Amino acid sequence: MIQQRIQELARQYAAEFVEVRRHLHAHPELSYQEFETSRYVQEKLTAYGIPFSIKATTGVVGLIEGRNPGSRVVALRADLDALPIQEENDVSYKSTRPGVMHACGHDVHTTCLLGAARILAETKNEWEGTVKLLFQPGEEKNPGGASLLIREGVLENPAPQCIFGLHVNPQLPVGKLSFRGGKVMASADEIYITVRGKGGHAAAPHLTADTILIASQLLVSLQQIVSRNNDPLSPSVLSITSFQGGFTTNVIPTEVKLMGTFRAMDEGWRKKAHGLIERQCRELVSALGGEVDVLVDVGYPTVYNHEGLNTIARGIAEEYMGASNVEETEIRMGAEDFGYYSQLVPGCFFRLGTANREAGITAGVHTPKFNIDESAIEIGIGMMAVFGATAQM
Repeated sequence: MIQQRIQELARQYAAEFVEVRRHLHAHPELSYQEFETSRYVQEKLTAYGIPFSIKATTGVVGLIEGRNPGSRVVALRADLDALPIQEENDVSYKSTRPGVMHACGHDVHTTCLLGAARILAETKNEWEGTVKLLFQPGEEKNPGGASLLIREGVLENPAPQCIFGLHVNPQLPVGKLSFRGGKVMASADEIYITVRGKGGHAAAPHLTADTILIASQLLVSLQQIVSRNNDPLSPSVLSITSFQGGFTTNVIPTEVKLMGTFRAMDEGWRKKAHGLIERQCRELVSALGGEVDVLVDVGYPTVYNHEGLNTIARGIAEEYMGASNVEETEIRMGAEDFGYYSQLVPGCFFRLGTANREAGITAGVHTPKFNIDESAIEIGIGMMAVFGATAQM
């Protein structure tokens, strides 16, 4: 039985791929700069006898054909990039690059897909169809590497019938997986606002258009867009995260800059909100005597897990792991560019438990202390390989 064979190989190769993960963790690279990581992936695929092509400069797309290659096509995706964070872990495989760290687990994702690739290549005479391996750059930065790969045709020739991606979950105990059908993660758009006005002496505000006051009122009023226009049963968040203006105590500045993020679970509301944000900025700032430039930089769409595929995937996971080790993924307002794929192809984005409270491994993603219980790697390798070998719509 192919599941049992994959389980045995995942166990056999686990220690080897822990070392792969440690190498990747020690040598992180930022979004769209994953040149060494890409070469490392290419070297591994070459060693496994897997043909590949290069997409979006640092992306690597491999292809493994089993028996009857045209009968089914499954895509498996991992991301390559790291974050601009200084690592604070005291481990032998700590990042060797100041200010750059795999703080979101992409080293784990890449490792799991490499492990699955090796297993699928070795067992290709035991399963039917074709598996497409997507090692994707730039998940952490707009426009999102997924959009670039799609533009370069990774969902064509052959076209996958479904796509799988995993993500570490430092709140989920190691040994467990989680799945959810429907909306799983929010869209993410960046907001950039510049308020301009006549500056002047702080002792004579009547001779100015007070940009600090205008921007402050705009910041507060923007919160009403979500609270008074969105269906309260549909999650949405608008957060202004940066307020920059002024340089001394007695001068009202001529310019104030705001930055923030807008998240939504409903694509219709998302588009409506963009217009409301822009109108609120223009009309309020104008009414207070200022001028404004506003940019809503449209980012990743919502991650939608195909209900039918999720049911299939969860069933496979329960058979592989045991039903008691498979849970329901919670809805998150975080974003993931896997959403680009799942808008076009039935997708399943699932969570891999990596926490170990007894060992103190609990730090969240995007933090300097993030780490994983490395026994999760064997599970991630096995699950990606099983989905590649058996899943179909």
